[in-house]
Formats: sequence, C-alpha cells, structure tokens
Amino acid sequence: MIIETQSVRFDSFTVETGATLAPVDVAYQTYGQLNDDRSNAILILHAFSGDAHAAGISRDGKPGWWDNMIGPGKGFDTDKYFVISSNVIGGCKGTTGPSSINPATGQPYAMTFPGITIRDMVRLQCKLIDYLGISKLLAVAGGSMGGMQALEWAVTFPDRTAACLPIASTARHSAMQIAFNEVGRQAVMADPDWNAGNYYGTKPPGRGLSVARMVGHITYMSDESMREKFGRKLREREVPSYDFSADFEVESYLRYRGSQFVDRFDANSYLYITKAMDYFDLSLGYPSLATSLERAQCRFLVISFTSDWLYPTYQSLETVNALRSRNRDVAYCELPSNYGHDAFLVEVGEQTELVRGFLSQTLKEIRRR
Repeated sequence: MIIETQSVRFDSFTVETGATLAPVDVAYQTYGQLNDDRSNAILILHAFSGDAHAAGISRDGKPGWWDNMIGPGKGFDTDKYFVISSNVIGGCKGTTGPSSINPATGQPYAMTFPGITIRDMVRLQCKLIDYLGISKLLAVAGGSMGGMQALEWAVTFPDRTAACLPIASTARHSAMQIAFNEVGRQAVMADPDWNAGNYYGTKPPGRGLSVARMVGHITYMSDESMREKFGRKLREREVPSYDFSADFEVESYLRYRGSQFVDRFDANSYLYITKAMDYFDLSLGYPSLATSLERAQCRFLVISFTSDWLYPTYQSLETVNALRSRNRDVAYCELPSNYGHDAFLVEVGEQTELVRGFLSQTLKEIRRR
C-alpha cells in the first residue's frame, strides 16, 4: 500500500531558546483508522535519522523505517490502532529545519536556524495531535531518540497519553554518547564544503557527513554482529592490496552506508539534531530523575537489548528504578539480541509480543474506566 506524506502548517512556533519560527511546517503520515471516541491513537517517534515514513511503502518504493512493527497484525496493529508518525523539527524530510526557506530572507535558514531541544520536538508534535483533534493518545512509542521523546511526552504532557514505550533509549546522554556525536559533528564541520553551513545550492559536505555516519553506524552494531557479518573477509580479492582502498568487507560496507546517508540527509540537520540529543536530560529543572518522572500519569513499558552498547541496559534501568521509586506502573524487559542498538529495528519477534500485549491491556483499562 502506497503511503502519502501529509503536511500541516502552523503560523508560528517558539522554541525553548526563545526564537520564533514563522511559519512552521510538519510532515506526517497516518496508518489505520481513528475510532469514534478517538481513543486508539498511537504516536510513533522516530530515531535520529528517521522521518515521518515509519510504515508502508512510499511512492518511490521504500518501506517505512519500522514497517516490520507497524501494520495489520503487527506490534502496532493498524487493524486496531490509528498510528501517527511525524518528522521532528530541525529535520530535512518536510518539517521545518535548517534547509527550509527563511521567509524573512528568501534563503535557507542554514546556521541561523535556532537551537532546538527534544522538548521542542514534543511540543510541536503536540500541536499536530491537537490539529488532528485527539485529546489523549493511547500511547507514545519510539526507539533511541524516539524513546527520549516518549519520556518527554510523559513528563511534559502527563495528561495527554495513557502509555509510554521508550525502547533502547535513555533519560539523558552519557559522556560517551555525547563524545560520539561530537566526533560526527566535527567531521561535518571539518569538510571544506560545509562552508559554515552555507552550502545550499552548491556542493554539500558529503565527505564529512559520510564519515560522521560511518562512525555512528559502528555504534549501532555490536562486536558479535560485525564479526558474524564481516569477520576479516576481503572484498573481491584473495590477498590484500596493501593500499588504502576498501580491502575489507566491513570497510566497503561502511563507505556504502556513509554515501547512502549523504543522499538522504542534510548535514546541518545532523548538527542540530545530535546537539538536541546531547542536551536532553529529563531530570533538568528537577531535584532528580525520579522527581521529574513523578509527573507522569501513564503506564510504561521499557525495553532494552543485551548487546546494545550505545544505549546500554543500565540506562533503561535508571528510568525503570526512578519510576518504581515513585510507585508508577512500569513493566521492563531486557531482550536477548546480537544486533546491538539496531536490535529495536530488526528484532521484532519478542518485541512485537510485548508491545501487542501491553497496548491491548492499556486499551482494556481505558475502556473499563
């Protein structure tokens, strides 16, 4: 089924840093049908490099980034639920970001785009939910950066969702996570084609963005998955060339991933979104993480994966323990996987069963009330 991306324009939106963007466009997709009492809506929140196209097939033939989890009979069952996915502010796939035209100048915002936060992403999503006429979501759910947004929803808009599903995520970035993002940003900004962000209409900083993606992609995998997938296999030769070509299969794979990313993502969006992730701290402004989560009124399902070293299990447990200390309704599961951080995108078997049961129980409790 071909899924069309829709768009809504809001007159203005003021970000946390105080700047006002006017107007602001939001790109989104929907799947399934909203029921009569509007109680079956689920907002899916994408990870760093995702977009509104979460499920189905796009007009250019590409499946959504979580198509194995969203659809009829899947974890987020579109025979039962109305699923919404939107591109975040600062993105480059239809929602206003650095590559968008600044109406005041007639030129792309580039680095004049204001700094953004995870909370800004959530606040703009809330405007979209209001536009769709939904007073309360059944659930907010997402992996990685999507999980950060889900947690922010539960704290910032505690009366707007019945359930929260942060998967392979965290309530705040660690020093290591910030460090990897900084390496990526420096790779982009070191590319002479970046030109202080003013590359629109000319050659983009493809080399820097490609290297940034290569570094990032390593963190999404695990040592075991890379060993199984590549080992030390040479590419199309039996002996090394002893030059700097891509001799090893893993080298070729990373170069391919890097070049593929350049074709679909904006370098300035990379800078802004990774910085928003690094600044995210759910406990900011509160005495503790537990105090911030005390605001939450919804049920939680927290999922982590054994081989995820980018967002390791201890970070999910910090959230779970904070919720339990405030006697909140939280279920937790660490799923076995060799796929590293990418597990939330590919390990859909057990994840589907957990999500399906949790959502079904949440809907039953709403109807019981």
